[in-house]
Amino acid sequence: MTPTVPAPISLAPRVVVFDYGEVISREPTAADRAALVDRAGATADAAPFWASYWAHRLGLDRGTTSITEYWQAVAADLGTEWTPIDVHELWALDHRGWLSVDPGTLGVLHALAAGGTRLALLSNAGADFSGWLRHGSFAPLFERVFVSGELGLVKPDAAIYEHVIDELGIAASDFVFIDNKAENVEGAKAVGGDGHVFTDAASLESWLRGRA
Repeated sequence: MTPTVPAPISLAPRVVVFDYGEVISREPTAADRAALVDRAGATADAAPFWASYWAHRLGLDRGTTSITEYWQAVAADLGTEWTPIDVHELWALDHRGWLSVDPGTLGVLHALAAGGTRLALLSNAGADFSGWLRHGSFAPLFERVFVSGELGLVKPDAAIYEHVIDELGIAASDFVFIDNKAENVEGAKAVGGDGHVFTDAASLESWLRGRA
């Protein structure tokens, strides 16, 4: 069945700010993960690969670690070496896995836009995602896109929410944040905003209508 856009949702004058990964996007599929593990040569035991993959992610998200430095750090943890060509391929496979979208969440975004609700995006992501986030088909829904790797700030630090609130020109009480991680939503609430921990689009829509 073709997804439909729900009825408009108006939360004005509040601004609803969305996370990207596993909220607007779906998580990488099993096939995506398997392809990455295979290219890394870690099929015999993927657990060390994933432990290292996440352990070094903060540097990418904060913009203090380059793509090459990130993958070299993962290689070092695994006791291997990757050529520049290996790094290019690993980056592309990893990047591709985060580019799917959740049609249910997109429907909620369109319902908010149709209701005149201001929207923005705030993602913990490397600067390499900024083109997709700013110029993808869904980008016109957002008046601003904030990428942690460009700002040198990451969720759930208070400074990143305060920056977003200031840039949007709103009071903290008008800041509504949607994220799949509870600690990131709590970070938004700690600076005076409101928020919802995303599990699925239907629950999000119900929560937003309750706030409207």
